[in-house]
Amino acid sequence: MPDRAEPGNPDLLAGPADHPVTCPLCEAMCGLRVHTEGNTVTSIRGDREDVWSRGHLCPKGTVLGHLHDDPDRLREPMVKRANGEHVPVSWDDAYEEAERVLRPVLERHGARALTVYVGNPAAHNVSLSSYIGGLIGMGQAAGMQTYYSPGTVDQWPLNVVGALLFGGMWNAPIPDLDRTDHLVALGANPAASQGSMLSAPDVMGKIRGISRRGGRVVVIDPRRTRTAQGADEWVPIRPGTDALLLFAILHTLASNGWVKRPQHLQGRVTGLDDAIAMAAPFAPERVAPVCGVSADSIRRLAAGLAHADSPVLYSRIGSCTQEFGSLATWLVFVLNTALGAIDRPGGALFPKPAVWSPMFMKPPDQDAPGWQFGRYHSRVQGIPEVFGQFPVSVLAEEIDTPGDGQIRAFISVAGNPVISAPGSARLDAALGTIDAMVSVDNWLNETTRHAHVILPGLSPLERFHADDLYWNYATASCVKWSEPVFAPDSGRPAEWEILLRLSGAVLGTPVPDVDVAAMDDLYVGGLVATLCTSSDTPLAGRDATASFEALRGVGPERLVDLGIRLGPWGDDLGRRPGGLTLDDVRDHPNGLRLGELEGDRLDEVLSTPSGTIELVHPHLTADINRLERRIDREADELVLISRRHLRSNNSWLHNVPALMRGRDRCTVLVHPADAARLDLIDGAAAEITTSAGSLTAPVEVSDEMMPGVVCLPHGWGHGVAGTRLATANTHPGSNSNLLNPPELYDVPSNTQVVNGVPCRVTSAVSQDL
Repeated sequence: MPDRAEPGNPDLLAGPADHPVTCPLCEAMCGLRVHTEGNTVTSIRGDREDVWSRGHLCPKGTVLGHLHDDPDRLREPMVKRANGEHVPVSWDDAYEEAERVLRPVLERHGARALTVYVGNPAAHNVSLSSYIGGLIGMGQAAGMQTYYSPGTVDQWPLNVVGALLFGGMWNAPIPDLDRTDHLVALGANPAASQGSMLSAPDVMGKIRGISRRGGRVVVIDPRRTRTAQGADEWVPIRPGTDALLLFAILHTLASNGWVKRPQHLQGRVTGLDDAIAMAAPFAPERVAPVCGVSADSIRRLAAGLAHADSPVLYSRIGSCTQEFGSLATWLVFVLNTALGAIDRPGGALFPKPAVWSPMFMKPPDQDAPGWQFGRYHSRVQGIPEVFGQFPVSVLAEEIDTPGDGQIRAFISVAGNPVISAPGSARLDAALGTIDAMVSVDNWLNETTRHAHVILPGLSPLERFHADDLYWNYATASCVKWSEPVFAPDSGRPAEWEILLRLSGAVLGTPVPDVDVAAMDDLYVGGLVATLCTSSDTPLAGRDATASFEALRGVGPERLVDLGIRLGPWGDDLGRRPGGLTLDDVRDHPNGLRLGELEGDRLDEVLSTPSGTIELVHPHLTADINRLERRIDREADELVLISRRHLRSNNSWLHNVPALMRGRDRCTVLVHPADAARLDLIDGAAAEITTSAGSLTAPVEVSDEMMPGVVCLPHGWGHGVAGTRLATANTHPGSNSNLLNPPELYDVPSNTQVVNGVPCRVTSAVSQDL
């Protein structure tokens, strides 16, 4: 019996088989062994031979078989009939219906009336991630102004800071967990996320290892998360004040002469003294009452960092999705620079991804030195763009507000913004009125129930997988390719083919008539030509035709081959004999480990106009005055924050029975003192109210919360009529985005505020009585 079955070969699929697969469900990218009997998954375990994860896996990785077998997963296209019911149809009929609803909008109003929403699962699906650029790019070429994504409820501040300080929007150093002796983490909970913009197998094991070898781990968070429980110290902080605390730490470093200026950063940093000067108004005594961290504690935090041999700070989603998310993210890198930790072993190091990606280059519309923002504005509120996006909450008003440029056609790709976008009630209503909606999605969920046509993709076990994002933030340089475990039913297109068909339709070809192979050549050929004419890519100055013809395969395979060959270990399209190609990587089903985290990489990674780490930019520092005014603002009695769980990846894993077992996880966490003050009873219902709306949720009294802060998880709110999610609908939970005000967002990055929202909590039990 062969070790692994060839996809689509019924003889090999008939008996037991063992398939090496990279988990596509989170940033840990664990290697799995998927055991099958015929068309059935019999077990999934960690792959001890995987060069990256060495047998580690989290609960999400064990449910790929459940996702594949989910009876609610769509295998056929769905079309919405006049009575509102979705019914299965053939692919030909689905394409005809997509053309019927899209064409009148495009012909009457042009592509400006169209937008695209790209959901979180696209980052975990190479078929989507490598071809969504085709749909967006061709839409913009036709006149589409912008697109939307969960990036503005997620990591957008990191992208802004990475672009301005280091030159690339996906370019930022990560903590060297294996060698640091002092880690300070803000708004990060890798025990649940498995690492966020920090990819490592068993990331919590690495963090615990810091303490085991005599180092120290400090977690700064309003909640004593699982990560904080395993740390040496938990420092509770008032939500939304991370930037104030970080400025106070910088102030303390400077006033005590603790700023380091190591040799390896000499001549490689500009603006450090200016950034230090900006800390002058933020003395510990002044910010302590606002952030809830005493002045003595602030000085102690600064001293711990200053006197450690290898200190490093790390912040993630909790710090990004708050009122001053960009300043907080910026100050983490300012402090890492002031501590001499950037590009230093044990500090913050730049990963060396084995696969080159177009994400490393500036988009063609960024055609000036550095990066520009605010090049155009949203139609209704006039909000300036950031990386071509507005806050995702703007989408609703752009659909339901009449006038020139009103969005009348909507393509959603693997997304559920009715659950994941602030102001979601208005978006839900707006989507019910839209002229044309096409969804590329595997489920009939709270968003896709509005679609006129749903075009489903393949299950994670029916498609090949190769990550093209998270290796940018990985603690080692690896490359892996996973073959499909099962062959899809004959005639079912992959997602990349669906996206190309929609791309062609936007350019004017009827959906059923699009030549997918020709569109594939057009897209890849255009990408290669752009790379050859750009000055900052590995193909700069080369012949575009010869470069295109050197590639192998079609679809994502061809793009992955391009990335591997242009990577640091690749064959450079034949110029480096013996270098890697996709064929070589395929010969190593457990992956190739090519290098480890190392320092001394600034010459390779910096692409700023000056060639230095540019710490000070008006786009960021203009927000400091707003931050200083925050100090004198009257404190809110109670604020709301968000959370996630190890068994939950936003909303898209809630239909897996194995992940939904156990106690109700959609509870509002309340500190005992607040519960007593507000007459809240553990397990009883409470009403949470903000300026955006109200909802009820069961109370969970827990001293893991700091007083004055309550916590509700995001990604819930199921049980909606017209959806087909049997398991999720029996565990509906409450949609926290009904409470997140659309008008609250971090100004420099357009990132929505979901941490630190003023709220009121009352007992729903007493009201009923």
